[in-house]
This record gives sequence, structure tokens and C-alpha cells, in this order.
Amino acid sequence: MDIGIKEQDRKAIAEGLSHLLADTYSLYLKTHYFHWNVTGPMFNTLHLMFETQYNELWLATDLIAERIRSLDVFAPGTYSQFAELSSIKESAGVPKANDMIAELVAGHEAVCRTARSVFPASDKASDEATADLLTQRLQLHEKTAWMLRSLLEK
Repeated sequence: MDIGIKEQDRKAIAEGLSHLLADTYSLYLKTHYFHWNVTGPMFNTLHLMFETQYNELWLATDLIAERIRSLDVFAPGTYSQFAELSSIKESAGVPKANDMIAELVAGHEAVCRTARSVFPASDKASDEATADLLTQRLQLHEKTAWMLRSLLEK
């Protein structure tokens, strides 16, 4: 394979993207779980908002996995791989609506940190395609965290 990125650089980038994929998938599962189980006075608003968010996250998993494959590395895809690679932990039980929101804020912020951690490897290899993907993911996760955080203000 000769796309202008050395093999060791492709592997390093793919390793970082694998963590991003695991975080994205874990946040997808958490958001979908909350969509199913949210209750309270904000039920309709949160139920619909969480649906929009988990659908976007689901689509993002494919983009990230396909970028990993474009680098000629196999993408992780099992629960055990995601559990090992993800910085996002499962929820204990079914949280109250405001706690769901707070957990999702923390999840989106975690994805931002993970995405940022991949930039040095992509910059070193002049991998603009990965940098573009990371930038798009950051914009979305930062905006979503802000919107969710706004719901917690009193």
C-alpha cells in the first residue's frame, strides 16, 4: 500500500482512531439506552433529542471504522475490544433525567479529548483526511456537549 503515509504512521493513526471508534460506539450505546429509559417532565424533549444524537453517533461509527480500513488496518468491532479501548464507562442502573444529561455531557467531552489525542499522529504523517474527520467530530461533540450542558443550567 502506498498512499503517501508510512506503515508505522498508518498504524499509529489507526490506533488512535480505534480509541475514537470505541468511545463513539460506547457513547452511542449509552445515548440509545437513555433514549429508551428516560422519564420525567422533559421526557418528550429528551427522548427525541437522544434519538437524534444516537442516530448521528451510529453513522459516525461507520465513518471512523472506514477511515481505519482506508489506512489498511482492521477496525475493532467487538464489545470486549470496545470495552478495552473506550474511556467511556457504562452507567450503573437507570439514572434520573438530569443525571443522564450530565453523563452524556461527560461522554461527549471524553470523545473530544480522544479525538484531540489523534491529531499529533495525523499531523506527523500529513494525514489531512484523518485531520478533517477529527475536526468534524470535534465540532459535533463540542456543540452537543454545549447543548446538553445548557439543559442543566438552573
